Amino acid sequence: QVQLKESGPGLLKPSQTLSLTCTVSGGSITSGSWYWTWIRQPPGKRQEWMGSIAYDGSIYYGPFLKSRTSISRDTSKNPFTLQLISVTPEDTAEYYCCRGSHLPIQVAADGIDLWGKGILVTVSS
Repeated sequence: QVQLKESGPGLLKPSQTLSLTCTVSGGSITSGSWYWTWIRQPPGKRQEWMGSIAYDGSIYYGPFLKSRTSISRDTSKNPFTLQLISVTPEDTAEYYCCRGSHLPIQVAADGIDLWGKGILVTVSS
């Protein structure tokens, strides 16, 4: 059974870089036709699609954060990572790594069939 788990810092200061890792167990990120995805949800707001890395290594970014976001993978170790540069308090959110069957169409969670538990990231001076 495939499971996802996010890891990384829970607290950052403004202007720092957020780096999160999603560890995938029970399966490979290069098998199947899955899109390995990062979604975040700020307090009181809707979910936001940050981006996805496909089974073939193609990378897609959401429209609102693409200038500050980088997604990558390490196929030798099976994790995939998220970097968000120049964070501000508005980047405070629950961050989730997920698996989806396709890129989002209407909402961030389109096509998502598997979620990590999420990690709360707070940006505060």
